[in-house]
Amino acid sequence: MTIPQFGEHDAGRDYPDRPAAFAIIEEGGKIACVEVAWRNGGPKLDLPGGGIDPGESAAEAAERECGEEAGLKVAVTAEPFARADHYFVNTEGKRNNTRGQFFEARLEGEAPELKIEDDHRLLWLEPLEAIRRFDRDSHAWAVVAWLRQGEA
Repeated sequence: MTIPQFGEHDAGRDYPDRPAAFAIIEEGGKIACVEVAWRNGGPKLDLPGGGIDPGESAAEAAERECGEEAGLKVAVTAEPFARADHYFVNTEGKRNNTRGQFFEARLEGEAPELKIEDDHRLLWLEPLEAIRRFDRDSHAWAVVAWLRQGEA
């Protein structure tokens, strides 16, 4: 399987690999997205998810991040449905090549006690609106891949 690479690589800059996991949670025809406040510029829109911590599986990371970013308790599928890499610079200017795994997730309920990232806000958007608004092309690509698998 070829893993697509997204984002811009600035010449002469190092982008260390950062394994990450993201989730697509569908409810009533909309998907969960997180709007992230950025210090320099307007908010950015992403799928819920983020870096995989040491000793944690990708699926565990996706579930944890959904709680921390969006206050959602979810159960993800055992295997990712897609993978994509993305050159990424965070709000502190740290550069990474995000090695993303994308999972489908089932919403189990709201869990506001899990939310610890105050700069993230949960939004429920129709998939096509989310695709248009995502900051990272890899997230838009993953939602398209998710939509297309439902056509089989």
